[in-house]
Amino acid sequence: MSSRFMDLMLTPSVQAAQARAYGRSQARPTTEGPQVLGPDEAAFIAGMDSFYLATVSEEGWPYVQHRGGPKGFLKVLGPAELGFADLRGNRQLLSTGNLSKDGRVCLFLMNYPLKARLKILGRAEVLEAASNPELAEALIVPGQQAVTERLFRIRVEAFDWNCPQHITPRYTEAEIREAVLPLRTRIAELEAELARFRP
Repeated sequence: MSSRFMDLMLTPSVQAAQARAYGRSQARPTTEGPQVLGPDEAAFIAGMDSFYLATVSEEGWPYVQHRGGPKGFLKVLGPAELGFADLRGNRQLLSTGNLSKDGRVCLFLMNYPLKARLKILGRAEVLEAASNPELAEALIVPGQQAVTERLFRIRVEAFDWNCPQHITPRYTEAEIREAVLPLRTRIAELEAELARFRP
């Protein structure tokens, strides 16, 4: 795990739980400043078509929301900055409301076929798309049909890659179609060959 991530997450309560369970706790590292996303993180993020976004309500309740779109809809805007367009949805605005009181977020990105996951801690702000046309242009996905109402800009504080243990591989319809395409092509060739011998 990254030292910056553990600096933020390894609280006294977590250390106490470790001590109760294992007889000792991990030492909390001391770090300065946010982590910077590298080329591996940027490439992983660019290939994602979904992620989970966690916020906390002003009453302390956690809320996790799924966000989905075409690959690359979550964009790396800089070495420690992410963003995405918030499209018109069910009008509950739970994440938006939570972030007006507490900007802390956790993003959980899963690549099931590769059994890889990236966790990102950050501070988010929600901006009106109409008031920020340049950022909106950078975040709106070409060909997008839904109306962009808001923009989420996230300042990355820390990130961590998890081990692949216990991740069940899952595949999208597009990934399955691509994987079986050679088989479908071969079946079509064999069927055409058989058809030539039929009376």
